[in-house]
Amino acid sequence: MAITLKQVDVAVIGLGAAGGVAVLPLARAGLRVAGIEAGTWMDPRSFRPDEVHNNVRGLVTTGTKVKREVPTFRTSDGTPARQAANHPMMNAVGGTSIHYHAQSWRLNPWDFQVRSRATKRYGASSIPAGTTLEDWPITYDDLEPYYDIVEYEIGVSGKAGNIRGAIDSRGNIFEGPRQREYPMPPLRDTEFTELMMRAGKKLGWHPFRGPAAINSQPYRGRPACAYHGYCDRGGCHVSAKNSTAVTTIPAAQKTRNFTIFDNAQVTRILTGDNGKVTGVLYLREGKEYFQPARAVLLASYTYENTRLLLLSKSKAFPNGLSNNHGQVGKHYFGHWDAQAGVGCTALFPFDLNTWYGAIAQGVVVDDWADDNFDHSGLGFIGGYSLHAYHEKHPIASAAMNTFGRAPQWGAKWKAFIHENAGRWTSAYLQGNSFPYENTYLDLDPEVRDPLGDPVCRVTSGPKQNEPRAATFASAKMEEWFRAAGAIEVIRNVGNGPALSTHAFGGTRMGLSPETNVVDAWGFSHEAPNLGILGGSVMGTNGARNPTLTLQALAWRTAERLVKDWKKIAG
Repeated sequence: MAITLKQVDVAVIGLGAAGGVAVLPLARAGLRVAGIEAGTWMDPRSFRPDEVHNNVRGLVTTGTKVKREVPTFRTSDGTPARQAANHPMMNAVGGTSIHYHAQSWRLNPWDFQVRSRATKRYGASSIPAGTTLEDWPITYDDLEPYYDIVEYEIGVSGKAGNIRGAIDSRGNIFEGPRQREYPMPPLRDTEFTELMMRAGKKLGWHPFRGPAAINSQPYRGRPACAYHGYCDRGGCHVSAKNSTAVTTIPAAQKTRNFTIFDNAQVTRILTGDNGKVTGVLYLREGKEYFQPARAVLLASYTYENTRLLLLSKSKAFPNGLSNNHGQVGKHYFGHWDAQAGVGCTALFPFDLNTWYGAIAQGVVVDDWADDNFDHSGLGFIGGYSLHAYHEKHPIASAAMNTFGRAPQWGAKWKAFIHENAGRWTSAYLQGNSFPYENTYLDLDPEVRDPLGDPVCRVTSGPKQNEPRAATFASAKMEEWFRAAGAIEVIRNVGNGPALSTHAFGGTRMGLSPETNVVDAWGFSHEAPNLGILGGSVMGTNGARNPTLTLQALAWRTAERLVKDWKKIAG
């Protein structure tokens, strides 16, 4: 029998990048908020500049719960699904924002209206076959004020390229208009970033310094980046990387309207006969609790958002919460790029000195992303951002390709590695990808977590649009590397979709409940006091990391809940 707790106004499930942002406007408005998190606080003093610990063993997570919930993956219906050995989903206060790359991007205005804009420019035949793509129910202009709020609350460094229509070539000239400059200048330049900037400009492109949720100077009581070089899979021991654990969550606690229930695994969201959610059931220290709430915000990452909804069956929702239209798990897609092996690797005749710093400390070219170039006759829509970056580690460097100049083992291999480990680099290529009928999430009928509940299963079939874009982008990246002086370049267009660390859809946002789970504000079409946060509500991903966008959406949903409190929670 579950122990029933005192009712709160809002229960927020998951205190990561999205839930950790939403709690702040809720608490500031005076609502009583319970944050229910499967992990707990991490001590920054425990973060290790250790490649084996962080990158090889993947031990940055708190506890083993998340590892036992890693989704299974298959490439088509009827084929066996396999569970990955490791996935950087994280249970902790702050979640994956503790060890993410901290690239903090806005989407391009085109990303919100891909179907209509591509159709208008290239015709209906340009839309990829089998896609379930829809325009977002909101535009870039609708989200811009929330991008601005989060950039300043979290703290983002960068250089604006478009302030109210005034273009500045030192920033991204392709970005949508913003109302003001970033709160901090970009992370520092280096010899490598300057080399790539010169090469990009020589090609006639428009390179710029990418935005990062990392302090380039002291900000709101937190120090500037120390450039020690473990942002890839590690936390920041000086709290210069601006996870929600050191920004919005502590700010929400200061209001005294926000309480954290850590080490609490949510098992179900409960619903009344009227279709409204009544609260959250969770396990903590061997006991079961029921947290009544007038509204619930689900923010447990894309895979877990879908899984928890499908598990939360009731009389009102026999096929899973908010799933009477059969849309939970549909329209899933990911950034297939890095996981599928899309990339470009280059060997230079000189040392690059990229051992320190952060992945977000890089130079980006957006000329070949989104619809920033003419796609006529290319056979695909969308594109890729090209990113040359810092942060290299010894073990990964020793696993370098020898470019056909040495064997992969033995004395000659060792000599080659000794001379060239600091002379090679790879690019971070990230592309637009879209939802398809053959790509979706459901519950695995065989693999279960320690509680006996099925894990999420990913089905992702082959596509044509995305591989064509990858082929095009890798050729552009080779051109950029060679302009910078590379003597060898290897291009890889990938081996098909894989389990993505940038996961989208499953609870997509849209105007119609026939094809979407939540409305334009992030609230369920079917359970009106249930809001859903995170990448799972996004309809497109852009050629860039999603964190800032899902955080802006989370703030917007929370603000809407405050403004329409009586209507939503009454």
